[in-house]
Amino acid sequence: MTKLNQILQEKRKFVDKKATDLRKHRDKLNGIMKPHAEARNLLNSEVRVLIENRNEQRDIREEKNESVREMKKIRSDCNSKVKNAKKNLDGIRKSLDKNSTPQNDKSSRNRYDKPPNIGQLKRELSRIERDFEQGKYLGKNEIKAMTKMKEIKRQIDNMTSAEDENDEMKEARKVLNEAIKEQDEAHSAVTKAAEDAQTAHDLMLEWNKEVDTKRDEAEDAHKKFRKYKLEADQAHHNYIVALRCLHSVQEILQAMKGEVSSKPEARIKVQDLMSKLMSGDTLSTDELLELQKHD
Repeated sequence: MTKLNQILQEKRKFVDKKATDLRKHRDKLNGIMKPHAEARNLLNSEVRVLIENRNEQRDIREEKNESVREMKKIRSDCNSKVKNAKKNLDGIRKSLDKNSTPQNDKSSRNRYDKPPNIGQLKRELSRIERDFEQGKYLGKNEIKAMTKMKEIKRQIDNMTSAEDENDEMKEARKVLNEAIKEQDEAHSAVTKAAEDAQTAHDLMLEWNKEVDTKRDEAEDAHKKFRKYKLEADQAHHNYIVALRCLHSVQEILQAMKGEVSSKPEARIKVQDLMSKLMSGDTLSTDELLELQKHD
């Protein structure tokens, strides 16, 4: 009996130390696990905010894209107005040219020989002036170019004066200028809305990239949390097994001493603590140490 008692005492000490080591290892793992859980939760919160920012930019982009479509319709209408105004102006000019051209000139002019309008003259003048500034005219050609520019300017002045004296022409030019102004404003509105839509789209992509980055970080933190949690759960399970073994050994030792019925209140308390532990409840450090007491 003495030898059995000695063996049980040695087993009790071994299991007691094992239970203590497992409890410390479990607590250590819980300490390692906690920062990863906090990091994961913080990152997930950041992800939710980033998703809100991304969705906000997506909504702005869609709103601006809708504005682009609407502005393009308006611009298209303005383009038609400009086209019609130019057509009307050209018709009036042709009528004026027809009425102001002598009869003998009419017979000598074929259908391909049309007099230039102010727009054509201005474009020709701009071309010659540009070439002149680039030094493309040298020597006698320089004098010819200057003479040509003076002649074109004279024609433009004469045609402008003639048009200014014609009320119908003045009204047509006014309508054209207003149409061109509306066209420019509509085009600027389309450009602005398109730029705003592109800016929102770029920001949405940036937020989306940030969402992916934070999600990856949160997933990595969660994997580490799960890793240590599984290890901590296993250590806790082994700790409970060690406590049960320890209590079994202590009960045998008490039975051998004839103390099975001694201190019933302490036994009930230990049983209650074991029941709480087995059911998954969290025990305080003092309660855990109480389970390892042996009298």
